Amino acid sequence: MNYDGTVIDNSNHEQEQRKMPDTSPKFRGGRNIAMKLPPHQYEATIKFYRDTLGLEVTQTSENSHAVDYGPIRLWLDRCAKTSHAELWLDIGTSDTKKAARHLAAQDVVRCDAIEALPENFDGYWIANPAGIVHIVSGYEDSGAV
Repeated sequence: MNYDGTVIDNSNHEQEQRKMPDTSPKFRGGRNIAMKLPPHQYEATIKFYRDTLGLEVTQTSENSHAVDYGPIRLWLDRCAKTSHAELWLDIGTSDTKKAARHLAAQDVVRCDAIEALPENFDGYWIANPAGIVHIVSGYEDSGAV
């Protein structure tokens, strides 16, 4: 209804909108969750998952271990510049460039300076409104197939 009380006929416009292809990027939760740990909690956390829970834990680098956590891969990362543990999540997308435009239009905070990514990696860092960090990458990199 218009401000003057007349009825607006949107039936043709609605039909046109339904025919337009959806060009929004698709998102899926990824397989990876990273637990960023201060050095004073790192070894005890590894022992908890490996020795207390009996999960398979594999060292992947000097400062990183991967935990076989069912369908999830839980990364335990030693972070010298943090004072408390944080969880970082993985989100896969069908098109990282289109996703970046979509997220920017939704006022999602981009935080690429938080951690360097490999040079030719097709992805970037964002934070949700609660400040939880997410890596956005293509489906193949995220394991969200």
